[in-house]
Amino acid sequence: MEIISDKAAMAARSEAVRREGKTIAFVPTMGYLHEGHLSLLKKGRSLCDYLVLSIFVNPTQFGPNEDLDAYPRDEERDQKVAREAGVDAIFMPNNEMMYGPNYQTYVALEKLPNHLCGLSRPVHFRGVATVVTKLFNIVRPHTAIFGEKDFQQLAVIRQMVKDLDFGIEIIGGPTVREPDGLAMSSRNAYLTPEQRKDAPALYKSLNQAQEMVSAGEKSAAVILEKASETILAVPGAEIDYAKLCDPATLDDVEAIAGPTLMALAVKIGSTRLIDNKVLEP
Repeated sequence: MEIISDKAAMAARSEAVRREGKTIAFVPTMGYLHEGHLSLLKKGRSLCDYLVLSIFVNPTQFGPNEDLDAYPRDEERDQKVAREAGVDAIFMPNNEMMYGPNYQTYVALEKLPNHLCGLSRPVHFRGVATVVTKLFNIVRPHTAIFGEKDFQQLAVIRQMVKDLDFGIEIIGGPTVREPDGLAMSSRNAYLTPEQRKDAPALYKSLNQAQEMVSAGEKSAAVILEKASETILAVPGAEIDYAKLCDPATLDDVEAIAGPTLMALAVKIGSTRLIDNKVLEP
């Protein structure tokens, strides 16, 4: 397994792989790898000849007073995990390599970021779209795999790839959960033991919503009221958003008429957790 920190060296390695007629799968991450990341690497390993993992905590997707400096990092463990997962190359640039002096070019979508996480994190998706564009241009993958836990991020990247003619296949990997249902996330490390016991309330509310829809409930207001009741029963829980929306546009819906995305962002203590489920009538 190669560890590459220079973007010109990574681009040259990818070009050499392509010249050999091999295909490249790419899993971009911010590190602190968990089973969710491993599921994406496993998918990439099965699809292509050469597997690239990137580890870069991207500063442009963090707003003021967010957790950039505190974001969990463990490069040594990440490298060990990646090697065991069959990764061929890890691309690990630093901030200066990705955003040099006088950096001033960003990628922004008009509509999809104006929903869900984009409402409380206004610079987030501009940062995501920009760094993923840069990573795609450096790594030049045939296929890239992203987790469905970050449903809005996946939608943004799919739209960007379509709009800008990247010619890269974007694949979503199912959310991987702890035994009690909590969606795996690097930020789970922030939870205290007591908060960790309470955190599955998000998953519980998603399952309750599906049960209500299966029983014939169509009103978004009724479903969201029940979800809020379940989540706010957790001491110190604060709902950033609880939404039912169209899975393609992320526009809010008032009534369930087909597959509908239920998306949650909840602060438990100081830790912001997200989760989602597509509700099926």
